[in-house]
Amino acid sequence: MPATAEEFEARLARTRARMIRNGLDALVVVDPANLHYLTGYDAWSFYMPQLLFVPLHGETLLIMREMDAGGAHRSADTMPRERILGYPESLVHQRNVHPFDWATEQLRARGFGKRGRVGYEGEAHFLSVRSFLALQRGMPEWQLVDAHDLVNWVRLVKSDYELDLMRAAGKVASAAMRAGIDAIEGGARLNDIAAAIQFAQTTGVPGAEGDYPAIVPMLPAGESADTPHMTFSARRLGADETVSIELAGAHRRYHAPLARTLSLGRPEARLQRIADVAAEGLQLVLDGLRPGRTVAEVHGIWQSHIAKAGVEKASRLGYSIGIGYPPDWGERTVSIRGDDQNIVEAGMCLHIIAGMWMPGYGCEISEAVAVTEAGAEVLTSAPRELIVKAA
Repeated sequence: MPATAEEFEARLARTRARMIRNGLDALVVVDPANLHYLTGYDAWSFYMPQLLFVPLHGETLLIMREMDAGGAHRSADTMPRERILGYPESLVHQRNVHPFDWATEQLRARGFGKRGRVGYEGEAHFLSVRSFLALQRGMPEWQLVDAHDLVNWVRLVKSDYELDLMRAAGKVASAAMRAGIDAIEGGARLNDIAAAIQFAQTTGVPGAEGDYPAIVPMLPAGESADTPHMTFSARRLGADETVSIELAGAHRRYHAPLARTLSLGRPEARLQRIADVAAEGLQLVLDGLRPGRTVAEVHGIWQSHIAKAGVEKASRLGYSIGIGYPPDWGERTVSIRGDDQNIVEAGMCLHIIAGMWMPGYGCEISEAVAVTEAGAEVLTSAPRELIVKAA
């Protein structure tokens, strides 16, 4: 069921409370995940300039390309149509004018051209340099300041409604992982394996329809399994190769990532050992993930474990997750590493990645989890071990 008007009102209230703490009079939101969080808007329009203007007092305004604005109310259904504005097609991909020139004119006409501190999303993937300069040029009265992912931090602790969506995403992820594992065999093409995964991601499972994920299936195989984030090609898997699968289940834009590594044939002893270290360490972290601990303390559980095993992992152990749009399903807030002093809270959702990438080989075992008062609720399901199949 879609989010209620009360859910959106609560999200906006929390956003404004954080704006007050940061001394902001208004906020310019461009991240599609944050637009979705605050309005419900969902469309593949984020490749064009668009924004949600959130004043500390007064009504929000959603401004986007005219052809998208006409139907935006169908997903942003709690916003009155008169507060969804569309800029003319003549402004698209022009050298001397920009859609945000038009947007600032609309904001000024509605009384928002006064002096004040206005936050912008400096880390958002879809705030181009030209967009920022157009805001700066069109509203010289504003003191534009980086809001440092303000809405992302509001999103960090999920409501009960959101947690149900995360659980559904976890079911989709688990089904997609099963499809990927079933498709792996000697001679299989990586792109055919990806196709099986993508079919399952899109189809979903009974009670949890699928959605398109923010990232394509990642399938580092053979020697490239020592490197994360490799995608896929038409290369065929050879006998005795290793392939890692990292994917996400998406349900109504909420993402639950999941990773496993599979060995075709008997694994090398070094691979089996590092897989055992990773699986054991992940279980220790899940057991130790409790509200009230710092993120750094949780990371310390992992670090102590791998240090005893005589191995090192320089990359972070994971990050917060929730709503996702391309090119990423992470929230850009909590990072599970030794310098993160944020306090773990019930309602946070995390992707915990026991990924060990060694020279010439690697193993990745991860889970998506929700933090509850009792500890970690694992949202995803797959054998938590190195998976071995006959070549």
